[in-house]
Amino acid sequence: MKSPAILPPRLFPPTAYYVLMAARGAVIDTSVRYNKADKGVHRFTIADTRGTLRLTVPVSRPSGCRLWRQATVSDHGRWWETMPVALESAYGRTPFFEYYIDRFRPLFSPEPEGIVDVCLRADALVRDILDLPAPLTADAPDPTGALDCLTADFEALSMPLPPYWQVRADTLGFIPGLSVLDLLFNLGPEACLYIDRAAEKI
Repeated sequence: MKSPAILPPRLFPPTAYYVLMAARGAVIDTSVRYNKADKGVHRFTIADTRGTLRLTVPVSRPSGCRLWRQATVSDHGRWWETMPVALESAYGRTPFFEYYIDRFRPLFSPEPEGIVDVCLRADALVRDILDLPAPLTADAPDPTGALDCLTADFEALSMPLPPYWQVRADTLGFIPGLSVLDLLFNLGPEACLYIDRAAEKI
């Protein structure tokens, strides 16, 4: 049996994150140190009419904050209103947007909450749709024998991921490395099969 992947908390990460999870099992390390440059904790990439678009949940770093789990969601820019609009603009014409979006809407809230908690809630929703088992969560997990992906490029670790149908592929071509939301809104229930087949190759 392959050793588990130690993964950082991520908000709607690239599909490769879940391919690794399906292939190896995972531990999500909730003790990741705060690093302002690590945008993946609260930023994800989708495709709109012009190409890739990064969506961000702004965060506040309290005084003395040393870990990402101590950072909280900020109300800056009324992101909870603009993010659903951006997703609908990008994916409203995909086959499964209406089928899934209401499951994600509760995440878009101005209520103060830890960003890692938001990541874990989003992850639980995605795993439920993809029929993946719950990962372990741990503070400073023991890396012995595990694949440490805390600073890894998920795409590089699991590439080449096969192309899948994207709603704008005829004009933009296939765009790899997008948020798992792109996979879900475009493929719907077939996303589970895609993840399983990709995981078999790792």
